[in-house]
Amino acid sequence: MNLRQLEYFVAIAEAGSVTRAAEGLFVSQPSLSQQIRSLERELGGDLLERLPQGVRLTAAGHSLLPEARATIRHAERGRHAVRSALELEAAQLEIAVATSTAAGILPTVLRAWQLEHPGIEISLLEYPHRRALEDASRDGVGDIAVGAPPTNWPGPVEVLGWEEFMLVLPAGDPLLERRAVRLSALSDRRWVHFTTGHGLSEVIDLCCAGAGYRPRVAVRTSQVPAAARFAATGLGPTLMPDHTIPDALVPFARPASPPIVRAVVAFARTGWTPLTSAFLATLHSYPWRQKPARALDLG
Repeated sequence: MNLRQLEYFVAIAEAGSVTRAAEGLFVSQPSLSQQIRSLERELGGDLLERLPQGVRLTAAGHSLLPEARATIRHAERGRHAVRSALELEAAQLEIAVATSTAAGILPTVLRAWQLEHPGIEISLLEYPHRRALEDASRDGVGDIAVGAPPTNWPGPVEVLGWEEFMLVLPAGDPLLERRAVRLSALSDRRWVHFTTGHGLSEVIDLCCAGAGYRPRVAVRTSQVPAAARFAATGLGPTLMPDHTIPDALVPFARPASPPIVRAVVAFARTGWTPLTSAFLATLHSYPWRQKPARALDLG
């Protein structure tokens, strides 16, 4: 079994047809079929069921597909690592990142990175939930990941700083006269919430539960900056990382009491490469918030 055979198998599985896969790969159909038959002989069973109009995966094929994709991604990461070790300025950098981090922190970081390394192409892969980010990173996605601390992570993890979750309130709200707001004071409000499956939806539910209630929902959105705008215009309060709040809406934001914080970390599957080490240094140059005293750490 070799990498080319796995690439051919994945191409056929995704195209649903040997003919279409051959066209996309720019190889002859007989050559492609021969490679797949060789792979099936080595593995001891059929991976594809041949149909009059295309193919479909057998049970064995379904079992192989995610492993084949992961192997191909790992091989590509290896190629990137070697290229970065040989010549940093000619490399590409793939960053797996939480959606809120991408919106609030990375614009500043990437601008600083571009000034130092203008020849490096950046690809961002954004995930709305920390667990989706972890799963993708474990499967081989990204050279480096940035987000909340992963669970039981086998590779290096480096704490960058802290993000504090702020309440955004409607303009003219009496609670804006306070320096900090207890979540219990918002138990009778309808909230600007996030879509189910979004990481910030889980944060709001968890924090409100800690204050003794389940938040009623006025509107749900998957867009982090939009949530702040909805809140400021009067649809209801919302809770979000401080760095994601648009500058124009900062006057409508107040810290929670007690403060709610979470660490932001960078992590990778194996040791840092020259390329990821360089990006890690740029991440550390960001003006990170320190952890407030007596804060509630979301972990």
